[in-house]
Amino acid sequence: MGCCGSSEQKQREWKPLEDRSCTDIPWLIIFALFCTGMACIAGFSISTGAASRLISGYDSYGNTCGQKNGKIEGVELSGRDQTDNKYVFFLDPCNIDILNRKIKSMALCVSRCPDRELKTYTDVKKFALQNGSELCSYDIPVSRYPSHGERSKKCPKLPVPPSKSLPVFHRCTPVDISCYAQFAEAFVTFVSDNSMLHRVIAGVMASKEIIMGLCVLALVLSIILMVVIRYISVVLVWMLTALVVLGSLGGTGVLWWLYVDHRMNLTDQTGTTPTPQQQLATGNVQALLVYAVIATVFTVILLLLLFFMRKRVALTITLFHVAGKVFTHLPLLALQPFWTFLSLMLFWVSWLGVFLFLGTTGSPVQSEETGLVEFRMSGPLQYMVWYHAVGLIWISQFILACQQMTVAGAVVTYYFTRNKSQLPMTPIVSSMLRLTRYHLGTVAKGSFIITLVEIPRLILTYIHNQLKGKENACARCMLKACICCLWCLKKCLTYLNQVIVAWQDLVGPF
Repeated sequence: MGCCGSSEQKQREWKPLEDRSCTDIPWLIIFALFCTGMACIAGFSISTGAASRLISGYDSYGNTCGQKNGKIEGVELSGRDQTDNKYVFFLDPCNIDILNRKIKSMALCVSRCPDRELKTYTDVKKFALQNGSELCSYDIPVSRYPSHGERSKKCPKLPVPPSKSLPVFHRCTPVDISCYAQFAEAFVTFVSDNSMLHRVIAGVMASKEIIMGLCVLALVLSIILMVVIRYISVVLVWMLTALVVLGSLGGTGVLWWLYVDHRMNLTDQTGTTPTPQQQLATGNVQALLVYAVIATVFTVILLLLLFFMRKRVALTITLFHVAGKVFTHLPLLALQPFWTFLSLMLFWVSWLGVFLFLGTTGSPVQSEETGLVEFRMSGPLQYMVWYHAVGLIWISQFILACQQMTVAGAVVTYYFTRNKSQLPMTPIVSSMLRLTRYHLGTVAKGSFIITLVEIPRLILTYIHNQLKGKENACARCMLKACICCLWCLKKCLTYLNQVIVAWQDLVGPF
């Protein structure tokens, strides 16, 4: 009989929650509004003409290459028809501001990149006459290239290295020059003229055999690990336990042997005047003693834990065995990381494209320092980049959290369904549908909490890299400690997030 005359209570049957309701709806609304803002930024950057300036490039007078241009007030050589001039040519590709990641060189729109080295201004003139590609400023006639008084400023620096145009971004990139590494670094990080996508593609194509081989190797090792967990979990657990015990005992024994050996050598030298070498040896003996004592304490604690928790080893073996069965009954579980990777890649590529568009969004401004035209965002528009950067972290964490909750939901369904014949036909798909129907708000909230920790960690990491070699030892230690603490907090929050989403899928919200 139950308490107070009530009927005897039945033992609760643990199984996935059936009567569900949506969780954290306000957070889902906030996340939807945030994604709408990301879409508005993408539409703004494309509609303002940034896409054409990014792909085609523009010269130092604000003319977009490969099209007709409107006049810019205050810029004399703007508003030119560059329909036939589709490539951006830098007069001095080595003139780079590494600190600000910008190319200071004047840029022109040309119809063809120089495919051979031009050693004199006469060669530059011949190249222009033969190919119709003028490599000097538009206000200098081709006939006056060798004799013009401003040719050192408005003509390319000699010798002009051979260059090739990029397949996507129409920039004349030097083939082989002494400053190529610096040019590539500044060119990649210069938002207005970024060729990161090309370099990534080129790197992948150059090492595609190695990448494919490593992917196949990882797949084979993963399958082997799944088989090991499924069929020889007992041997695996005891083998790992034995290796840990033997490693601890062996390490402790080696430390004590080294201590005794150094101690005896130091005793044989007593009675003589202490030398710097003997003082150093004394310090080494003391350090070995401390290490040996610490290793001994650690080994004793480890052995005691293994002795008193020996029954838990059987539980660990059972868990490994169950984990192996999960992959047998849920084969689509092995493909879940693949779909997550594809989703992340699609998001990162689209995010990078919008980020590059933002780099060429804004109004043309003539720099007082160099006299070159740059496109800059002013006022509230400049905060779009920060908004876009936060979106990178939050949405990436959201995608990863969706994978974690999908896996957790499928495993919970399998584990707590006693009669395996009653399992859904595709537990992974069922878990994804439950996630989409009920728990997107929870995923948005959890990913936002991780984002709040990740942003200051990235800022501190950036500050640490910028101040490397400039700050004192105390500041460097404090920065590293803060970065480490934030990293640990992120890991703890990520683990708690996984536990919470699994719990909500099993028994509902707290």
